[in-house]
Amino acid sequence: MKKEIYLAGGCFWGTEKYLENIPGVLFTEVGYANGNTENPTYKEVCSYDTGHAETVKVEYDDSVIGLPYILQLYYDVINPVSVNRQGGDIGSQYRTGIYFTENKDEPVIRDSINELQNKYEEKIAIEVKPLSCYYRAEEYHQKYLDKNPGGYCHIGADKFEKAKKAEDKSRKFVKKTRGELKEGLTDIQFEVTQNSATEPPFQNEYFDKFEEGIYVDITTGEPLFMSTDKFESGCGWPSFSKPIDLESIENLEDRSFGRLRTEVRSRLGDAHLGHVFEDGPIDRGGLRYCINSASLRFIPKEQMEKEGYGNYLKLF
Repeated sequence: MKKEIYLAGGCFWGTEKYLENIPGVLFTEVGYANGNTENPTYKEVCSYDTGHAETVKVEYDDSVIGLPYILQLYYDVINPVSVNRQGGDIGSQYRTGIYFTENKDEPVIRDSINELQNKYEEKIAIEVKPLSCYYRAEEYHQKYLDKNPGGYCHIGADKFEKAKKAEDKSRKFVKKTRGELKEGLTDIQFEVTQNSATEPPFQNEYFDKFEEGIYVDITTGEPLFMSTDKFESGCGWPSFSKPIDLESIENLEDRSFGRLRTEVRSRLGDAHLGHVFEDGPIDRGGLRYCINSASLRFIPKEQMEKEGYGNYLKLF
């Protein structure tokens, strides 16, 4: 389904170029938003108190990329606590702002801003408002950096490359309801992932398996661990030195059974995986991710392409 959002993030030349690179973004253009004059010119926006912000209109395929992920990428190229300034550009037209056209987007945006605020001591300066007006900018501003490859841009080239490779895993690896999981998982898989149970050591599917492949979250299919990071720890459960991507897991304090441990859960699926300990191989970073087999599904290397995980073959 096609949706739209309007993002102000400093000079709109670079912001548009960055956003148009993101897979799932269907269309971008630059304009002037949420000011108090009609049909402003660039000169008026820059020289007079029009109240407009340089803004990028973004149309995107919600089945490929969701608004929360778009906002995460947007935050990556702005200073969210800076007031009326991004990079070397100063003025209210360079303020940061998220302008929405659907009321149901507002709580999504507010939740995202609140999560971002937890990372900063200073107050987040991003303006969040309904889109009150938007005027398309002059033609020479559209796709400016395509027309002028050497033109000014406040965003680094590395960010553009990162945008091209961005993937909203929440759209590809969908979290199921508890009822769906109850129906689709075995009893032990359900108890481990949903009720934080622990399977018996040395009596589980993958504790002694070292074939090449990847281990994915049994509840969503998201890749979590590589066979190349698996090692024999002697504990009776699959042990890994690290996950494929630290962003795919969440570490939580666990005080069950009268002791302090660090629980490991999948971030997208919110499934209990196991625990992480600091007694792993020193030459591999010193960590041991002790994971229940019941929380994983193993996909052999030779079947990865067929099952849609071909992009991960380069990790071998």
